[in-house]
Amino acid sequence: MARIALEQVAHAYAEHPRSDAEWALKDLDQVWEDGGAYALLGPSGCGKTTLLNVISGLIAPRRGRILFDGRDVTGLRTEQRNIAQVFQFPVVYDTMTVFDNLAFPLRNRRIDETRVRSRVAEVAEMLDLAEVLGRRARRLTADAKQKISLGRGLVREDVAAILFDEPLTVIDPGLKWQLRRKLKEVHKRRRLTLIYVTHDQNEALTFADRVAVMNEGRVLQVGTPQALFERPAHRFVGYFIGSPGMNFVPCVVEGDAALVAGARLPLAEEALAAARVATGRIELGVRPEHLRLAVEPAKGAAEVTVRAVEDLGTYRIVTIALGEHVLKAKLAADRPVPAGAAYLSVPPAAARLYAGGRLIG
Repeated sequence: MARIALEQVAHAYAEHPRSDAEWALKDLDQVWEDGGAYALLGPSGCGKTTLLNVISGLIAPRRGRILFDGRDVTGLRTEQRNIAQVFQFPVVYDTMTVFDNLAFPLRNRRIDETRVRSRVAEVAEMLDLAEVLGRRARRLTADAKQKISLGRGLVREDVAAILFDEPLTVIDPGLKWQLRRKLKEVHKRRRLTLIYVTHDQNEALTFADRVAVMNEGRVLQVGTPQALFERPAHRFVGYFIGSPGMNFVPCVVEGDAALVAGARLPLAEEALAAARVATGRIELGVRPEHLRLAVEPAKGAAEVTVRAVEDLGTYRIVTIALGEHVLKAKLAADRPVPAGAAYLSVPPAAARLYAGGRLIG
């Protein structure tokens, strides 16, 4: 396994990029620790796959260096970096059997045949392919072919890292959870360095120990799923993580509270201290899960109007208006939802302040 470091890595597909928007990756400094399970999460076109291909050697960056355990591999070809890569769509040899597909990466490196059979059997059992080892790949479903592709990435024991580029796209939704769980088990057992690209936050947050959230060619925050949810470092992270995403409303901090549309919402001391030295426009950020609605007024509560209620079975999404601002609240299914006028309160510990789109407190 390897510790992978990026130093001022930038890449543009245009020969002579003329604007910041033409850079797919923008001066990234990033470290993937040896043995870590990471996810690259972000919307389509944010640079996730480009970054993965820079790490693997399929793309040479315009600027910067890639280091594996301190060794500069920027100029090395993919096969010289000792990595395995699993792509979005199955890459298999249709005329080969499942066994021979799984064995190919090992035989290509002249691994002893006894060890080849042992590793293929182990990986096939892990991915529920044992019963089809003798069948030709072309006769299998897309799900099974992608399992083969995953297996070829996992079968080698000597790789520096395994890179996954949205590997579950073609997998039936009912199997995705099972395969994510199996990948977690593999990581726990072998402590591989895994980097997993996805635009699906559920995949990222359930697979990875640490998630890197990307947008417009930049890594905005790297953290545990809990840290990304509780303390998003950037406005985009707060909006992108969560369903619905974080609410953001402009505010003015006065005394011990944030003023929003004439309402006073109390803040914790940490947020107040940060606001005292902040410059520019300040926004209040709060998760829908942390909003409280009541029928009766209470100290620190703001009067709002309930506009819509979506019943999603185990919880409800309530759309409310605070002055001209629209917010989403996420309430348990057994919680009563006021009709029309209601009173909104925000626990001070759950309120976050942002200036210039970045967390200040």
